[in-house]
Order: sequence, then structure tokens, then C-alpha cells
Amino acid sequence: MPEPRLDQPRGARRGGPHYDAEAFGRFAETIARFIGTARFLVLQTVVVIGWICWNVVVPQSWRFDEYPFIFLTLALSLQAAYAAPLILLAQNRQTDRDRVNLEEDRNNAERSRSDIEYLARELAAVRIALGEVATRDFIRSELTHHLEQMRKEAERPV
Repeated sequence: MPEPRLDQPRGARRGGPHYDAEAFGRFAETIARFIGTARFLVLQTVVVIGWICWNVVVPQSWRFDEYPFIFLTLALSLQAAYAAPLILLAQNRQTDRDRVNLEEDRNNAERSRSDIEYLARELAAVRIALGEVATRDFIRSELTHHLEQMRKEAERPV
């Protein structure tokens, strides 16, 4: 535990147990992921059918939850009571991750847009600069023109 600092106020003190919210969130997501699978539905169906068959078929002394299966109803209600908040917690965490990813995507898109605009301006500047550059054909035609003028002047009597 770090040494308490005298130049900072104490943190809020809460009574009761302390837990790692991140670890609990990961646990909730794991449970929610499992509850949302076909494997879980098949497993739960097998358990319920087995429960009902046991309490109907076996001798009276071995039955632990006779019709109308109050204990089974209690177990399924308890499961639902815990599953719903765990699923909501997992959804909230996913929403938070989606929000962060969306913000990163927006930032990346903005950077990409800025880069594209910069490159478009640079390309326009290169095109303008190339428009001002003399091409090989232009220089040849100018040299040919000047050479012809020099020949004409040389042929002219002085």
C-alpha cells in the first residue's frame, strides 16, 4: 500500500467489501457470452427435462421436488435474477467499448481527411509547377526556331 501523502486530501472512504470492477466486468461478460450460446440452452433444457423426469419417474422417497416443481421454479427464477443484470453489465461495457472505438474511428477519419486534403493541395501545386516547366518538345521547337533564325541571318547579305 502506498504511503499516504499529506499534501493531498484523503480519498472517499467507503465501507463494505472492495472489488475490482474491471475483473467483475470481465466475469460478467464471460457469463453473458456463455448464456447466449446454443450450448447453454441445450444444457439448461437437459437439466430441466432431467429434473422433471427424476421427480416424476423415481420412487416417492427419492423425489426432492414434486409437482408443481416449486424448487425448479425457484432455481430458474434465481438464475434469471442474476443473468439479467450480468447481461446488462456486459452490454454496458460493450457500449462503452463501442463508444471509444467510434471516437477513434472519427479521429482516424479526420486525420485521413486532412491527409487527403494536404495531398490534393500538393498534387495541385505539382500540376501548376509542371505547367510552368518547359517540356523537351517545347525546348526542341524553340531551339529549332532559333537555329532557323540564325541560318536566315547568316544567309542574309551584310
